[in-house]
Amino acid sequence: MESAQAGLSWHTILKKRENYRAAYDGFDVKKVAKYDENKIGELMQNAGIIRNRRKIEASINNAKIFLEIQKEFGSFCKYLWGFVDGKPVVNQWTEVSQIPARTKLSGRISKDIKKRGFKFLGSITIYSHLQATGLVNDHLKNCFRWKECQGFFI
Repeated sequence: MESAQAGLSWHTILKKRENYRAAYDGFDVKKVAKYDENKIGELMQNAGIIRNRRKIEASINNAKIFLEIQKEFGSFCKYLWGFVDGKPVVNQWTEVSQIPARTKLSGRISKDIKKRGFKFLGSITIYSHLQATGLVNDHLKNCFRWKECQGFFI
């Protein structure tokens, strides 16, 4: 879904999440990596998802690269955590306006992931992923989740 979001709002994509889940075999990466021209044609006819051929092809390509990274590092999770030496980035924001859309870290990961062959995954999308998966704690310091997230990694 991240690659489908490129250039669009998250709201647009999230409204289509269940359509994507059905169209992409429950997001089974091994199945998606095996999609062929027939499946691309089927997805292009699916009004419930973004019907951009380049994005559909990118999703299949990215599934293949994802599996290669899993094989090389043992898991995609280990690959990502390697960029932060296994320790989350804990920011000290006090206002929402301080939270960036991208950082040097997301830029480094984006550059590496593109070098490996990923498509439609830039620094902003990577940063969103880092926030969502806990590699970056961007909760405001006065938010109860900021402190809770600290205990998660200790």
